[in-house]
Amino acid sequence: MRQVEIVEVSPRDGLQNEAVVLATDAKVELISRLVEAGAGRVEAVSFAHPRLVPAMADAEAVMAQVPRGGGVSYAGLVLNRRGLDRAVDAGVDEVNVVVCVSDSFSRRNQNMSTEEAMAVAEEVAAGARSRGLFTTLTLSTAFGCPFEGEVPPGRVVELARRGAGAGFDELCLGDTIGVGTPAQVRELTAAVRAAVGATPPLRYHFHNTRNTGFANAFAAILDGVTVLDASAGGIGGCPFAPNATGNIATDDLVWMLERMGLSTGWDLDALLPTAAFLTDQLGHQVPAMLPRAGSFP
Repeated sequence: MRQVEIVEVSPRDGLQNEAVVLATDAKVELISRLVEAGAGRVEAVSFAHPRLVPAMADAEAVMAQVPRGGGVSYAGLVLNRRGLDRAVDAGVDEVNVVVCVSDSFSRRNQNMSTEEAMAVAEEVAAGARSRGLFTTLTLSTAFGCPFEGEVPPGRVVELARRGAGAGFDELCLGDTIGVGTPAQVRELTAAVRAAVGATPPLRYHFHNTRNTGFANAFAAILDGVTVLDASAGGIGGCPFAPNATGNIATDDLVWMLERMGLSTGWDLDALLPTAAFLTDQLGHQVPAMLPRAGSFP
């Protein structure tokens, strides 16, 4: 049976855009619930400056309490060398380095141009590799920018080529504002693979802002992509993107993939109560549909 790996991002991308900032203990409980439900890779924290992303200010405290063992790999989002040093000290297993494809978004998100951010990413990749950490390069706004509009595919491909050359273990294409379509997914997949080959493998990060996230995930699966980001309850968004809404929901994605005959390693019965936990903690109904409808059959 074909395996699809889901990288759980609710503790990081899911919580960073919420009005309510969860206590450290609640974040640790969320992560523990996810691990018990079968999460093998969890993007647990961000090492962005606390002033810019206050919801992630307790990254070190969270990492000090996450459940260890059982094969789970914890990732931290890193934007610069200082973030890498913090991530190493906190005991992450992998780092996710973000570069915004569009200059306007890069300046708002990281206060530097795309070219400057890519140079930093290459430096971080070398530092992380020397410490034995798994590295992912995420190219955000790969499908469109809220300030510049359409993003040229060639720009995405060139940055992916540079990421492969820098030695990243994985390339992730991010639809940060949820404007991608299945045709666009397939075109980018083909173009990036033509440029860099089969390795490093591709991973996708979809938001369901315009209700195309799951169609995009299916399109990626059709072309052999086996790693997808998702967020329990469908929570998430980007503080620097206007009208940002959540990631595709882990609950709904697991159900879809398993019904397609694919293996995810997740236990839906164990995962579903997490939506109610998040609803209670955040003070609003989470977007995921499966916790409301129930599984089938």
